[in-house]
Amino acid sequence: MSLTGDTTLHFSEEQAMLLDAARMLSRDYGGAQARPWLESDPGYDPALWAQMVALGWPGLSLAESVGGAGLGIGAAVPVFEALGRGLLGTPLLASLLAGELLQRAAVNVPVVQSVLRELASGAPASIAWLEAEDWGARDIACELSAEGVLSGSKQQVLDAAAAEWLVVVAQQAGEPVLALLPTDAVPASARREHQLVDLSRRAQRLCLDGLAVPPEHQLRGPAVRSALRDVRLLAALLLAAEATGSAAACLDTTVAYLRTRKQFGKLIGSYQALKHPCVSLLIAIDSSRSLIYHAASLVGPGELDREAEIACRMAKAQAGDSLLEAGDRAVQFHGAMGFTWECDAQRYLRRALWCQGMYGDTRHHRRRLAALLLDP
Repeated sequence: MSLTGDTTLHFSEEQAMLLDAARMLSRDYGGAQARPWLESDPGYDPALWAQMVALGWPGLSLAESVGGAGLGIGAAVPVFEALGRGLLGTPLLASLLAGELLQRAAVNVPVVQSVLRELASGAPASIAWLEAEDWGARDIACELSAEGVLSGSKQQVLDAAAAEWLVVVAQQAGEPVLALLPTDAVPASARREHQLVDLSRRAQRLCLDGLAVPPEHQLRGPAVRSALRDVRLLAALLLAAEATGSAAACLDTTVAYLRTRKQFGKLIGSYQALKHPCVSLLIAIDSSRSLIYHAASLVGPGELDREAEIACRMAKAQAGDSLLEAGDRAVQFHGAMGFTWECDAQRYLRRALWCQGMYGDTRHHRRRLAALLLDP
């Protein structure tokens, strides 16, 4: 079997404009400006989220019929690459994925259209789907009874505290179903904050036992299974884009330090033992960037095909490794200072550790790539 596949790579005018706008927000709100918010309840500046809503980003991939921009999920890739440079965390990732899941699973259902309009206008949302902190698990334990009552719990629900809507992934009679819940239906007693290694992120554990879901808020059918598969791939792609931006910023931070720090009367950046890893990182980051935009060129509103799946998985595997290596080198090259709170090197490493596990780590995606590329 030939390993040469689709090598399509497009970068549209719309993507270029979005990249420029996202870079401006990253400069204005990221880096040192984001530090004071890391220990706050939301973890981000509310003014940043207001700017994103004003720019229409929560509805970037949603259809124009529900108030979205209709640009498709691929248009969000440059946005997340730029936001990754500033190590920014907002409900944008969780909201876009929740909207994409609803749009792919049941766009013609009236209640879904109503919720999508809210999401497009800036109401945050999130998907509750992880149960055992293992993205390789295939079975869904959370159950929706025939009477419409949920039982089970969910782990690491991104931005659950900020969300106004939750899309709960459950099963009924062995088939996946989606339960659409307003977040005020989940009482405070059923929520527990989940401390993440990346301090710019917020997540909760949710106990869903006994929560009733109205029949019109229950989504089922073949489209649900397909949508779940595709959105997990799209989530990996958007996180890969973010990781690529973070890795590039991490390398810039490290090189700037190497150009100013002197030891034994010489700039430490003059030593080949430090130059060569930086060059290797640059090559790895450029590879990540090529892969995320290749994947962005292949994903569309319909069901993702084999080539799109391969592209998303390759992007996540490469970008995750690139950021982990960049964060590790940043801490090493900054010396003892790299471990301190005052140095951004440890922030990049924290982001890398979180990115690695979320939506499947490198091993997870390469195992599936092996089957896609090598099986006859």
